[in-house]
Amino acid sequence: MQAMPTPLEFQRFQYAFTAHIRDPKVNPRPHGIEARRMQIYNELVYNNVESFLLICFPVLRKVLGIRRWTQLVRAFLAAHRSHSPFFRQIPDEFIRFLQTEWTASAHYPAYVLELAHYEWIELVLSISTRIPDWDQIDPEGDLLEQRPILNPVLASLHYHWPVQRISPRVRIAPAETYLLVFRDADDQIQFMEINAFTARLLNLLETAEPTGRRALEIVATESRHPVPEAVIHGGLAVMRDLHARGALLGVSR
Repeated sequence: MQAMPTPLEFQRFQYAFTAHIRDPKVNPRPHGIEARRMQIYNELVYNNVESFLLICFPVLRKVLGIRRWTQLVRAFLAAHRSHSPFFRQIPDEFIRFLQTEWTASAHYPAYVLELAHYEWIELVLSISTRIPDWDQIDPEGDLLEQRPILNPVLASLHYHWPVQRISPRVRIAPAETYLLVFRDADDQIQFMEINAFTARLLNLLETAEPTGRRALEIVATESRHPVPEAVIHGGLAVMRDLHARGALLGVSR
């Protein structure tokens, strides 16, 4: 195996420079740089990264407070190696950091990752370039006897905390929570609290190609409901409501 070449002097300086910016408490300031000037670079990088995070995670910042939020952003800067060079994807990298690299201490709420993900999904859907293929959709079709088509800019979410109710002044307890988030015809992001029944129905419509009736029959069988026809009747009402809101667009032509 070929040995790695020894870094040149300017490369060693660059590594030391960026290491100090990432984690100034651990990595010493490079020799020859005035502390005041180095501090300017440190603040510029931190403030730039934090500004993109604050746009996406305002509730998380308020819940954590300045000290814990700053520690979290500092940990992100110090430990994470981004997969994207684009500033607008910094929130994506932050979520990846929380999911795969960060270990929460007892000083942080147990819902940090779920709350961050809930806030992040709004950004993901708002910038999505997916659009409906209206040539393949009949907006006036039969939702029960034909195959319903979901809005392509939609996420059905399952959390262990009621993230939609979290705020600095509200105490919450763990609770199974199902949410539907989608972009409507006016390009506005809509949030709906749903139940496990609706979440399963959406999963079937998204991953398979059943008619509305067949999807509801599967839900009735899985739930062992004593009156399957009641599930179908109630499910049709749910689908009609989702259609009116813009989460369902119609049926396949």
